[in-house]
Amino acid sequence: MSELERSTFRRAPLDELVGRLRKPPRHLQVVAGPRQVGKTTLVEQALAGIERPHLFVSADEPALRDAAWLAAQWERARLLAADAGRDGAVLALDEIQKVPGWSETVKRLWDEDRRARRPLAVVLLGSAPLLMQQGMTESLAGRFEVLHLPHWSFAEMREAFGFDVDRFLYFGGYPGAAPFAGDPPRWRRYLLDSLVETTIARDVLLLTRVDKPALLRRLFELGCRYSGQVLSYTKMLGQLHDAGNTTTLAHYLELLAGAGMVTGLQKFSGAEVRSRASSPKLQVLNTALSTAQSGLSPEELLGDPELYGRLVESAVGAHLANAAAAGRCELFYWREGNLEVDFVVRAGRRLLAIEVKSARPPTAHSGLASFVDRFPPARPLLVGGGGVPVEEFLARPVEDWLRG
Repeated sequence: MSELERSTFRRAPLDELVGRLRKPPRHLQVVAGPRQVGKTTLVEQALAGIERPHLFVSADEPALRDAAWLAAQWERARLLAADAGRDGAVLALDEIQKVPGWSETVKRLWDEDRRARRPLAVVLLGSAPLLMQQGMTESLAGRFEVLHLPHWSFAEMREAFGFDVDRFLYFGGYPGAAPFAGDPPRWRRYLLDSLVETTIARDVLLLTRVDKPALLRRLFELGCRYSGQVLSYTKMLGQLHDAGNTTTLAHYLELLAGAGMVTGLQKFSGAEVRSRASSPKLQVLNTALSTAQSGLSPEELLGDPELYGRLVESAVGAHLANAAAAGRCELFYWREGNLEVDFVVRAGRRLLAIEVKSARPPTAHSGLASFVDRFPPARPLLVGGGGVPVEEFLARPVEDWLRG
């Protein structure tokens, strides 16, 4: 099955983008997400699904891409729109964040088209949502809609590649790496070289100021090693053997989260100020990042009860964190004394407390009852063990569990 065919399993975002492009171009369409989650393929399919001429160009080339290049592509698309008459045309710009000062140029050209009533729809694609947001200055306010593509879910990997839950826990949700699952050493080399190194070197270090790149890389490795654990920034600095400050570390963790790699969940307290000041709970956004960094084989990881339990919790957390990154919910953890809740999910007034049964002592999930008492109308949910099977939890969207 080709990558183009596989991406049809992302039917919901494809249908949404096609629907947007069939309407008059009132807003810029932004498709954002981590590397290799199918952004380019999705846009290509959307363009093939509408009867309008289009131009697809990428700034991810060795040659210099600047504002003049961007303006030239826009003029090419304007000619297509003029020739097409009332139906107009579509311009798709891939890796837009790699064009210096792109947002100012886009604003000027987009506003010109709106004043001239040109029927030109524009789609912007970017690998790292945070880096794109840094380019979306206030000048673009009210001019764009974002379609966020998270990592592939268990349901998508199962349908496209026949993954069972254990295979998904180890190999994660990278469709481009899935063909190498039969050869774990090759899969690991591909993931580390083509995904991890490319994301850090090209999406983070080259596009934003990082004064201590070695620290950022070590922080990523730490996040993979301690996914699912709460670590204070001071303790992280000790683990990293660095004399830097906690503000720098928090900023680097934010960059890694924006690149779709590792995030830091904040403690739920009911008070925004307190939650932001808490020690973060490290969480990978794709379990493949942790397993590749570990260097352990599938048999070694899946056959060790303690390591398997940690991997299950990371997979549940990644499922929730990707939904949060897409704006469908907010995600926290909770801890008071010896009581802990692995994940707290909030969407509007709905509150869900989730405990993942893993290799820890059974008393660990006694925090559920205390949390529900303290924060009504929170609902408890146990995943694994005698609760919802892990496979069932990962196979359904987070919104289903929020509805109860």
